[in-house]
Amino acid sequence: MRALPLPRLLLALLVLAAALVAVPPAPARAAELPAGFRETTAFDGLSEPTVVAFAPDGRVLVAEKNGRVQLFDDLADPTPALYADLRGQVHNFWDRGLLGMAVAPGWPEDPSVYVLYTYDHDPAAPDDLPRWGEPGANGDGCPDPPGATRDGCVVTGRLSRLAPGPDGAVVETPIITDWCQQYPSHSIGSLAFGPDGYLYASAGDGASFEFSDYGQGGSPPNPCGDPDREGGALRSQDVRTAGDPLTLDGTILRIDPATGAGAPGNPLAGGDANAARVIGHGARNPFRFTLRPGTGEVWFGDVGWGTYEEVNRLADPGGAAPDNFGWPCYEGTGRQGGYDSADLPICEALYAEDRAGHQAIAPYLQYRHGEVAADETCARFSGSSIAGLAFYPGGTYPDEYDGALFFADYSRKCVWSMRAGADGLPDPATVAPFIEGASNPVNLVAGPGGDLYYPDLQGGRIVRVAYEPGNRPPVARIDAAPTEGAAPLTVTLDGGGSADPDAGDVLAHAWDLDGDGAHDDATGPTATTTYTTPGT
Repeated sequence: MRALPLPRLLLALLVLAAALVAVPPAPARAAELPAGFRETTAFDGLSEPTVVAFAPDGRVLVAEKNGRVQLFDDLADPTPALYADLRGQVHNFWDRGLLGMAVAPGWPEDPSVYVLYTYDHDPAAPDDLPRWGEPGANGDGCPDPPGATRDGCVVTGRLSRLAPGPDGAVVETPIITDWCQQYPSHSIGSLAFGPDGYLYASAGDGASFEFSDYGQGGSPPNPCGDPDREGGALRSQDVRTAGDPLTLDGTILRIDPATGAGAPGNPLAGGDANAARVIGHGARNPFRFTLRPGTGEVWFGDVGWGTYEEVNRLADPGGAAPDNFGWPCYEGTGRQGGYDSADLPICEALYAEDRAGHQAIAPYLQYRHGEVAADETCARFSGSSIAGLAFYPGGTYPDEYDGALFFADYSRKCVWSMRAGADGLPDPATVAPFIEGASNPVNLVAGPGGDLYYPDLQGGRIVRVAYEPGNRPPVARIDAAPTEGAAPLTVTLDGGGSADPDAGDVLAHAWDLDGDGAHDDATGPTATTTYTTPGT
């Protein structure tokens, strides 16, 4: 006869010292992971975290979209110190903000932190900073006029180094200020150090997502100053045009972190300063990238327009020419109809080159919006936006994940794995859902010990994905009714939606309603309490 499992105590800690009660809604669904895996919260209480970076000495830095950088002493530190505050320079609006960060490999001897953000600065109004937002605002704006998607609030991008000055205060040193961005999507992207010691960076095209944008929009048109029919999304093909300054929109860069100059082995080293930085171009929004361990390969996700998301492989940063991934002339492997026009000679010339020898690089993996793998249950109602990539270097996960590429989609709230094939490269035939119901992932990174981490943008936390094949703890869920009202307010709390991931385990409930740390105020799945003091 099988013994019944012992009850497991679910400590549903809910300290509500208020009459004006505001309980955040529970997620629509709990995350589903393969057997033995579970999600936990590594850090919380953050404001729209976008990047988590692990320093070699165990400290952890988190970038927030509004421009702040928080520093944790280690993974056990619940309260960060404010490392830097760039809110006065960052345009935190829609897809814009502080989105990229990397820690110097020599930390703490080299205490440098590199950041990549949307700089609230219009090149046409150089003394007007901030141009559109106000310092410290919880989300900046774009007034109408000019209108976010009509004329656009023009800004640039900035890559800076942060390091303590002689008095210990963190000082910002700008390295590159470029990436003209007219419209509020396809802003700057990621930063990472490669095994060669150089700093890699990505950025989007800064063009419109509402129409085929080749620089004709705005009043006056083409505020980024490109030649006729070479602006907008076509800035991603600027490497192929002559007679005008080369911009960095829609590119992947490899630079010297000390100076911002292009790395000596780059394809166009020794020429124009911007050209010397570029190792890849023809991208729409290469928001996130990762470097394949043991190689110099750059793998990036390109957020598509109408049909496809892409995973692209830049195999040789030191090739004879920068790799061209085809946007906006191509989306996926097919021509992008909005730019396939005799009136746009840049794309027509690229099509002719491809007929002669295929100069544009096809995606390593493309997926149609709404479906990546068969039988997945990922969200299908809100489009797609690939928002994180990470190779698994080996560690605590089962061996079959060694060398796998994980990639996340923010809109579809999922993370997939693509396991390594016989040649060591990720095998598209192995793509399978890894986390179904992920919490707003906007980046993926392999942390200490081999666990994956991702920022939950809307939830204000950093999520850890661990492999723990033994007995797993329960997941508490508390609903409240009513959620607000005047004092005195009687509230019924319901923990009946809590669950245990291990089949057959029995839950018990205990409540701390007075905030004294002891769960001795009520038992059972529901509890009722009255709040007499106004507050939250």
